[in-house]
Amino acid sequence: MQEHRYDVVIVGAGGAGMRAAIEAAPRARTAVLTKLYPTRSHTGAAQGGMCAALANVEEDNWEWHTFDTVKGGDYIVDQDAAELMAKEAIDAVLDLEKMGLPFNRTPEGRIDQRRFGGHTRDHGKAPVRRACYAADRTGHMILQTLYQNCVKHNVEFFNEFYALDLNMTTDENGEPVANGVVAYELATGEIHVFHAKAIIFATGGSGRMYKTTSNAHTLTGDGMGIVFRKGLPLEDMEFHQFHPTGLAGLGILISEAVRGEGGILRNVDGERFMERYAPTIKDLAPRDIVARSMVLEVLEGRGAGPNKDYVYIDVRHLGEDVLNEKLPDITEFSRTYLGVDPVTELVPVYPTCHYIMGGIPTNVDAQVLANNDQVVHGLYAAGECACVSVHGANRLGTNSLLDINVFGRRAGLAAAAYANSTDFTELEENPTAMVDEWLAGLLSEHGNERVADIRTELQQTMDNNAAVFRTEETLTTVLGDIHALKERYNHIRVQDKGKRFNSDLLEAVELGFLLELAEVTVVSALNRKESRGGHAREDYPDRDDENFMVHTMAYKMGDGLIADIELGYKPVVQTRYEPMERKY
Repeated sequence: MQEHRYDVVIVGAGGAGMRAAIEAAPRARTAVLTKLYPTRSHTGAAQGGMCAALANVEEDNWEWHTFDTVKGGDYIVDQDAAELMAKEAIDAVLDLEKMGLPFNRTPEGRIDQRRFGGHTRDHGKAPVRRACYAADRTGHMILQTLYQNCVKHNVEFFNEFYALDLNMTTDENGEPVANGVVAYELATGEIHVFHAKAIIFATGGSGRMYKTTSNAHTLTGDGMGIVFRKGLPLEDMEFHQFHPTGLAGLGILISEAVRGEGGILRNVDGERFMERYAPTIKDLAPRDIVARSMVLEVLEGRGAGPNKDYVYIDVRHLGEDVLNEKLPDITEFSRTYLGVDPVTELVPVYPTCHYIMGGIPTNVDAQVLANNDQVVHGLYAAGECACVSVHGANRLGTNSLLDINVFGRRAGLAAAAYANSTDFTELEENPTAMVDEWLAGLLSEHGNERVADIRTELQQTMDNNAAVFRTEETLTTVLGDIHALKERYNHIRVQDKGKRFNSDLLEAVELGFLLELAEVTVVSALNRKESRGGHAREDYPDRDDENFMVHTMAYKMGDGLIADIELGYKPVVQTRYEPMERKY
């Protein structure tokens, strides 16, 4: 075991983690642990833009942005957090500009802005140009810019270190305190303990529990899984977003920027079908509405292709110059992966698992909550792994890159301030004991089940039974499947017994997290007997504000992979916007 001491330890080097590091490093000794080289983090896959009411192209303000966020999230958004995010969005974009991010520009030299789904002017009257962008590589540009600034601030990176456990104690008042992270070094197989005053989790999402997903193979929910296993809650895990335009059969993302620039969804008959579902803003409706509309077109027999199982995105009218200038990556994706040229052909698309709205519950200062209001001292979370609930039941496009910058920054500032106001607390007597036993168990000869087989079956049953539409029957089916897969997981065999670069072992670890988080997702979805945002129950098609205008809080009861899940609730923070029907 190797032990390190830092004031602030950040787990994850995507946008949220590095934005936090830029704030923490000048104020406190900071380390960033990452399972990937930082510039390979999944933030780099975000394409379309980062929204802020700059009003560079047309009239806009932060109040309209707040309204769109609350309405888009189907009113389960915590409105105080959404208001704060919309207000701080403007400075967040300008901060990135000052750091050197090469945004697209207007002829006058201002940051250019384009339309995006669910973003409107005058509280829903018409689409508005709010998304700041760098072609269709905005996330990539943000990631590179943040990394360069981390180097400038001498942030210490520990690359290819897998966080596996969180060390927690209690203070003199009996309240929880986080003070260390246990990590596995991929290059050597050694276990490291990072003793810290403050810890920030910025580990991304868990979309790899689905087969059809835009998520990287590394998005296995590690941070959420670690926190859940420590007895802390996860919030609103039933709300997974399915992005409408994944390349059909592959899930590779075609950015919403395509529709922002004027792309049109069409069925097999060539009909612009979104005019029937969202007559005001059509193809620029929020993602949950567009995804459900696409699936309904297929279910009602208007799908295209040999199996009638997808629809089309049409950008032919935009012209080759616009596609090459503003949408070069998605144009190349279509050509490379489907052999389709968007300049002259329709592109086959279908919804793909994209983002989880739920996660580790936090307040607006990114402090992790042990229950509805008690904070875990020294523990913070930001980005997709966190749930400050600015996304509610359905995240609006471009609010994710905004989220990671606003709350990544707030996490870094809060963690550094806390670290500078407190002393190190003692670690547990043997902080690596659980991890040592866990990894030894995985490496022991105790079965012949293959990790890849279990993962494939998990992803397939989640695709089939817990995707865009759900019912009591399908959710009960997938829950039974998960329980059976958990039993099989107890008999897996890790073939590689080596110490150096043992990816077999780490894939087994990641599968354990995925199984637990999939169960939390399904149990929460079974309990929410309504349809809201990304959670569409065919057997309960209406939103039920009387019974379910609450956040779901899931707690693990007991140790081990097979344990009960207990559900509780947290009230939604409402300020100025009363729930209303979502008409677009």
